[in-house]
Amino acid sequence: MSSYLPPWGDRDDIVVRINDSHDFVSGPHNDTTGQHDTGGRWLCQPNSVSGRDCRTGEGLDRKNNMASNALAIFAKAPAVGEVKTRLCPPLSPTEAAELACCFLVDTVERACTLVDVQVSLAITPAESEPAFRVLLPFPVQYIPQRGKSLGEREVNVFVDLLSQGFSSVVLIGSDIPTLPLVHLRTAFTQLQDPRFDAVLGPSQDGGYYLVGMRAVHRELFENITWSTPQVLAQTLAQARRHHLHVSLVPSWYDVDTVEDLQRLAADLRQNRGGEDAPRTRAYLTRLGWCPANGEEALS
Repeated sequence: MSSYLPPWGDRDDIVVRINDSHDFVSGPHNDTTGQHDTGGRWLCQPNSVSGRDCRTGEGLDRKNNMASNALAIFAKAPAVGEVKTRLCPPLSPTEAAELACCFLVDTVERACTLVDVQVSLAITPAESEPAFRVLLPFPVQYIPQRGKSLGEREVNVFVDLLSQGFSSVVLIGSDIPTLPLVHLRTAFTQLQDPRFDAVLGPSQDGGYYLVGMRAVHRELFENITWSTPQVLAQTLAQARRHHLHVSLVPSWYDVDTVEDLQRLAADLRQNRGGEDAPRTRAYLTRLGWCPANGEEALS
């Protein structure tokens, strides 16, 4: 589990209570070097700026059990050498995994502010749930990803959540830390319109960062060449072929490549568009990608 521990630097945003003797793990308190303590844990004080009880989610405007909608976030356990490998170099495998942690927590925390939405984490591997619970002190539901291909895993998330009684489900990834909340709200609003069978959020690499449905339409996930610039076009072609009506929300970008990382760092430096991502900003600042006081950024 040590590979999954988050790199918050000297921030105290997230606190995870793991027993009643005030044993906490998270960012290293007052440690700007990013070093672990001798116990192999990241430490911080037993308080947080967000004021949340990490065991119950109290103080989070916690959703009741009758939320109409579900937001599913696809997440892979951020093990070193297994996530964000296309960012290596310039990042090291450890830095890439730690950055993935920052993306994940910023994305989930912001998603938990949506009204009438249950946030669900679709995780892989299934046995990594305890590690995710350490990373994410929020009232989220955990479901395992099921299926071999990306399309199978995506459609099974809709099967699992719609079978729980949610009226609509929206699925996003965990590598879009500055995604504007208004795009998510728009997606759920569009799904209330009976004219539309599905909603897609185009990404600037030719794929999509968001997909939502009220009912399972497996056709949208078939005959797709996944992880290519043709994904969005092929999905829309499938919709036309099967007489499904799709609404598009504004485009956004996920962070897969060094070019994406450069854009993200520039956006955070200049407060340009999107939502703030405090842990991502803090970590990129520590790495030199979001310098302060007029210093030159890495590229």
